[in-house]
Amino acid sequence: MEKDFWLERWEKKETGFHQEDFNPHLQQFWKQLGMPQGCEVFVPLCGKSLDLLWLRDAHHRVLGVEISSLAVQSFFEENGMRPSHGHIGKFEFCEADGIGVLCGDFFDLEEEDLAGVGAVYDRASLIALPAEMRERYAEHLAKILPVGTKVLLIALEYDQGEMSGPPFSVSEEEVEALFGGFAEVKRIASIDALEENPRFRTRGLTRLLENVFLLEVN
Repeated sequence: MEKDFWLERWEKKETGFHQEDFNPHLQQFWKQLGMPQGCEVFVPLCGKSLDLLWLRDAHHRVLGVEISSLAVQSFFEENGMRPSHGHIGKFEFCEADGIGVLCGDFFDLEEEDLAGVGAVYDRASLIALPAEMRERYAEHLAKILPVGTKVLLIALEYDQGEMSGPPFSVSEEEVEALFGGFAEVKRIASIDALEENPRFRTRGLTRLLENVFLLEVN
């Protein structure tokens, strides 16, 4: 699955992964990270997520990265913002009202790009990637995240034989395998999510869990 796949999804407006409200698990569990006001929060593969606004309104500086310039443009336009534009390394950088987004490839990020980050919020990044790219994603995070960074990770778990991703099923065991080598991993919630997501039932699922994890980079 190459970046052109996601660029095409945005161009065709095939964005069923986009949520039209704040994520309830973010609202419920974010406080467990214990992050101070003013802490910079990194949101990988952020799309035009409204969760960027929630994090900003929780008094954090927000830094996202997104491959689709259309998604970045839509985020600022739909929320009535007029961002400034510049360049940081290989990225175009758009910023307004306490929210900055690096437009480019996540895998081009370098350690210095995230030097000020204290926390990460991942709702739709890991589960958007097939298995081989999930391993690469975790390995890259290990290289670029500062020691002590805390991560709120939300993953879906279901029978992959009933539905092909994305979003992909990522089990608790896989999360531990991917991140356990460089971070402490703790599952803090497991929610039966099928009733609240009927579109997945129509795709053939008979069981769907949303697992919420707290990670701390060591």
